[in-house]
Amino acid sequence: MNVDVNSLFFVTVHVEAMLGLLLLFAWVQNTKIYAVAWWGSAHLLRALSIMLFGLYGSAPEWVSIDLANVLLFTAFAVTWAGAQVFDGRKPEPLYLVAGAVIWLLLSRLPWIADSRGALVLLSAGIITSYTWLTALEFWRSREEPLVSRWPAIFMLFAHGSLYLLRTPLSAMLPWSRGDQMLASVWLTVLSFEGLLFTIAIAFILLAMAKERTELRHRNAAMIDPLTGMSNRRAFFEEAQQLLTPSSQSRPLAVLVIDLDNFKCINDRYGHAIGDRVLQIFAERASGNLRSADRIGRLGGEEFAAILDDTGPELAFHMADRIRTTFNEATAEIEGRPVRATLSIGLLIAESGAAELEQLLSQADQALYRAKEAGRNRVEKAAFNHHLTGAADWRVYANRPVGARTAA
Repeated sequence: MNVDVNSLFFVTVHVEAMLGLLLLFAWVQNTKIYAVAWWGSAHLLRALSIMLFGLYGSAPEWVSIDLANVLLFTAFAVTWAGAQVFDGRKPEPLYLVAGAVIWLLLSRLPWIADSRGALVLLSAGIITSYTWLTALEFWRSREEPLVSRWPAIFMLFAHGSLYLLRTPLSAMLPWSRGDQMLASVWLTVLSFEGLLFTIAIAFILLAMAKERTELRHRNAAMIDPLTGMSNRRAFFEEAQQLLTPSSQSRPLAVLVIDLDNFKCINDRYGHAIGDRVLQIFAERASGNLRSADRIGRLGGEEFAAILDDTGPELAFHMADRIRTTFNEATAEIEGRPVRATLSIGLLIAESGAAELEQLLSQADQALYRAKEAGRNRVEKAAFNHHLTGAADWRVYANRPVGARTAA
């Protein structure tokens, strides 16, 4: 089985060029994902380098070997840089040219320059290093739920391993003893593996960019843009996940929170200060809740939170901590004495989960009592879902602001 080298070069150059243009076209459609432009440029650089390799024998060696290798190594470095950009990191310019510089320096050493095997191994080592670094970059940001990230990591690692081992394997396998037919088969396998890899990785990288865009759109639809909290829809979905049969044996705390006299703050200081007040609340509330707790903006200046596996004392402490830290943080905003306060209705479901709407409704009644009692306070009640009709309210009223009472 003989390989038509000219045809192989022709196909590879055209495939690399088309993939590069495809990725650049995809980037033009969504210029926010700069990594796609880096990856498209990498394919075009590889196309140019392979074209220069094809000029071997008809062009000076500094063009068909040195310049071709410099472009090839730079292409793999640009792919790595694209992975860094994709995951929000800034590429280092020095690393982009490090492979090319190492090649130009080491390939001039007599003991390397006089050995074709050493030159091939040096080239393979540089390409493998960049390929593995790209895989490592994707692995470092694996917390982001992108399904297409995993085949990209696997393919990059596998391709780099095969590229590095191709020279030792060539020496170990039967064709090293002069079997030209098997050598031709091995060359064909490696050539087509490289071609299939470059096609597959281009489409996987494009799929990653598309998946990232769709994920961000989904997240944007679930996040309140001003506070960064879950919006009403997202909060209801997240909170509902806590109201499972397994939660029936654990106490559940529900907070309904309302900023006091928020309209007056907007009227007196302007909407910019009002927006900042909402952002400060989001910062203080999030900072005083646990990672397992859920909080969201229901609308306007009203918020709600679900605290799983939280008893009355802990729930009251967390709610009151939100209240006090918020009041302290808003004492002065941009030189204005705002001193914003908030009221919280706290509901404790001691004996298990109930309908979310029922819990929020009764916590809202506790909030109403807090407003009636003078605002800037936490009003607490307990709910028993086994009772029918009215809930079993044990409201803690007529106490000083922030005071703690026994259940």
